[in-house]
Amino acid sequence: MTPERHDFTPKSTVGELPAADYYDVERRLDARERAKLGELREFLAAEVAPYAVGWWEREEFPHTVLPKLAALGLSTPRRHGYSRLFTGLVIAELTRVDTSIATFFMVHHDLFVEGLYEFGTPEQRSRYLGDAASLRTTGAFALTEPEHGSDVAGGLSLAARRDGDSWVLDGAKRWIGNGTFADHLLVWAREVGSSGPVTHDGEGPGAVRAFIVAGDSPGLTRTRIEHKTALRTVQNADLVFDGVRVAEADRFASVSSFDDARTMLLGSRLLVSWQAVGQQLAAFDVARAYALEREQFGRPLARFQMVQSQLVQMLGNATASMAMLAELAALQESGQATMARVALAKAWVTARMRETVALGRGVLGGNGILADFGMAKVFADAEAIYTYEGTYEVNALIAGRDITGVSAIA
Repeated sequence: MTPERHDFTPKSTVGELPAADYYDVERRLDARERAKLGELREFLAAEVAPYAVGWWEREEFPHTVLPKLAALGLSTPRRHGYSRLFTGLVIAELTRVDTSIATFFMVHHDLFVEGLYEFGTPEQRSRYLGDAASLRTTGAFALTEPEHGSDVAGGLSLAARRDGDSWVLDGAKRWIGNGTFADHLLVWAREVGSSGPVTHDGEGPGAVRAFIVAGDSPGLTRTRIEHKTALRTVQNADLVFDGVRVAEADRFASVSSFDDARTMLLGSRLLVSWQAVGQQLAAFDVARAYALEREQFGRPLARFQMVQSQLVQMLGNATASMAMLAELAALQESGQATMARVALAKAWVTARMRETVALGRGVLGGNGILADFGMAKVFADAEAIYTYEGTYEVNALIAGRDITGVSAIA
């Protein structure tokens, strides 16, 4: 690929200055992890950074990048002996260069592929896991619905009806990342009355079910959601299921309640929190480079006291967010990363992120609203991170319920 006009790689002496990881959280990684993170950075610098803004402006997903991304061997890192901290830093680094690519990575690897690991039978893993982990096929995670986002646990309405040795799905899903092109969808539904014999776990109508659905299934309509102002490279879709038939062999037999979905959402919510770290690092990278290169009143912006104050606030936010998530990664390793603790982190670091990207946009002045300079994309994509995997308000209330013992959620 030929680099586009959207290459805003710093041309100053930024490389000789302290890293944005100001407290060197990466020192906690082992040698193998540090080397792999270096490989990821080289890949992103060569294959993503020069083109990301162009993809974003055109709402174009770069399928040609996937084989090279797969070659890094980073699918579900913890399944291959990497630490939770390394997994989080991978997501932060991906986000630092392109939030959309990071979101694709999480949806495919940390929800679809992880779902196969978590719930799949040996036979299902044999059929799907190899191709999915190596990105020969792509996956999506279909949970959110048109009328149910934060309340989908109680409002899940996609209907699954047993019919002999298969199931029939009717209903709709919305905001499904990778939904327009994914080869397979991990679809969550609620069981309704069945016409055939019930031979599953006996819980019957009302139970939550999960299925692997082929993207080209008859009766499935996939429509791209357009006019987004964030994550424009991500291909979010509206999905309509009209009598979509799925074999019993493609049901996750171990799934019977929404608690199974929560198991996966805890991990993905934590990784979205790491995205908020990466977004802050991106904003700091762009703002610092710009402040060193841009001259006003006869001197670089970086020599103005207020600009230095803004950069310090940005770095402080990013450093505090990273430190908080590093501690949470340690808790996760010991099984102590509860949903409430993850919710507190997601709420807090995304609030810091919002402040950080706003400060960064301000450092660039008028150029801060031009995609060419990178900051406008960083600023816009932050809004998606602030909202998905639980809004700030919902996560704050989950943490609030934990620390008071009283629920403020209806």
